[in-house]
Amino acid sequence: MPALDDARLYLCTDSRARTGDLDDFLDAVLRNGVDVVQLREKGLEARAEIALLEHFAVAAERHGKLFAVNDRADIARAVRAPILHLGQDDLPVRLAREMVGEDVLIGRSTHSPEQADAARAEAGVAYYACGPTWTTPTKPGRPAAGLGLIDHASSQEGERPWFAIGGIENLARLDEVIAHGARRVVVVRALTEAEDPGAAAAAFRARLS
Repeated sequence: MPALDDARLYLCTDSRARTGDLDDFLDAVLRNGVDVVQLREKGLEARAEIALLEHFAVAAERHGKLFAVNDRADIARAVRAPILHLGQDDLPVRLAREMVGEDVLIGRSTHSPEQADAARAEAGVAYYACGPTWTTPTKPGRPAAGLGLIDHASSQEGERPWFAIGGIENLARLDEVIAHGARRVVVVRALTEAEDPGAAAAAFRARLS
């Protein structure tokens, strides 16, 4: 399995049903610097989500990268995903670990310094994401945590990887979070809405190398 410690660029994407190009899209971004790709699409039935994740698994293996399941420990177990990502309101890590086993990496979303500190120390957590740095339509109604949360995370000691997330939709904003200490980011629209997703991934990854 590729090492999470080496991951710098993490992408969340839907199934690309509107454009019908999921396989080509996954190949383009994974070939050009995305290290982790997560399927994030609310409202999917379990069977449909499992079928889509088969595409993620094949593409990730082909490029030597990682894929992640969002929220659902049962689905992560069913597809043997290497990563399960949990929000603050999802299953407790302890219960998720019982479902997925010891080999799955578990990530946590955090939205405040207190939550980031907890995720950094919590047993069973492999990485955490801090944000949203800016408000984003992918999380409607959630206020921005701001660059202060990035400052806090970057000031803490510890080897657990963390990612800046939320509204990092262009290179200017990427440069801002890097200036505040981030070395890893999660993106959505920066690649999913790019005219050339592969080129966009390469440009982001170059800044994070």
